[in-house]
Amino acid sequence: MLMRTDPFREIDRLAEQFFGTAARPAMMHLDAYRDGDHFYAAFDLPGVDPDSIDCTVERNVLTVRAERRRPAGDGVELVAAERPMGTFTRQLFLGDTLDTDKLEAGYENGVLTLRIPVAERAKPRRVTIQANGNTRREINA
Repeated sequence: MLMRTDPFREIDRLAEQFFGTAARPAMMHLDAYRDGDHFYAAFDLPGVDPDSIDCTVERNVLTVRAERRRPAGDGVELVAAERPMGTFTRQLFLGDTLDTDKLEAGYENGVLTLRIPVAERAKPRRVTIQANGNTRREINA
């Protein structure tokens, strides 16, 4: 059986949960990258019930909210509580070059992955230039 010997441990645990530590920040970790015509954002959310994840976009601001809960029940006795629990929120400001109407989301192995296509107007295109009457040459724009 585990024994508690530090009377201030519970206060420290609560402070870590709200403010985080260098080893365990109280926010979602994120990787963001572009691959071809899509932008990806991957959020680490281990132990989070997929039904508690809420993802919204409003005026190019992406907000992800998720909640991790402790096991509850009449027979549950908490012996150690070191994992951060509660509601986690993260916001990203998306550029106008992304098509947020076609955003796709998937949750697998504790990682929420968002896939956002690059808008057609932001993709490189060829522009035809006329010079000397009928002569044409194309350049990338």
